[in-house]
Amino acid sequence: MQVPALVTERSEAIAALCKQAHARRLDLFGSAVREDFDARSSDLDFLVVFEDLPPVRYAEAFFELKRGLERLFARPVDLVVERAIRNPYFKQRVSAERQPVYGA
Repeated sequence: MQVPALVTERSEAIAALCKQAHARRLDLFGSAVREDFDARSSDLDFLVVFEDLPPVRYAEAFFELKRGLERLFARPVDLVVERAIRNPYFKQRVSAERQPVYGA
């Protein structure tokens, strides 16, 4: 599993978005890190860890990052907050697939 060029080519822009949205870490998972990824049509799945923020700012940061990533990649983005994952099977799958994209 590896991060596709579609993402690595935009690493500086991703870092700027993450800093602006107070993201501590951003990982890619899902089809984008597997062989079934279609660079023309697949969405992107990101796992995010935010800095400690007040609830109102947290919601703003989430949507700011999601919209920013969707604009940057011109495609739908699923943004999952790591601490919000409750399903143990989903958590296991994400843990097995996650590839680092940004880390503060």
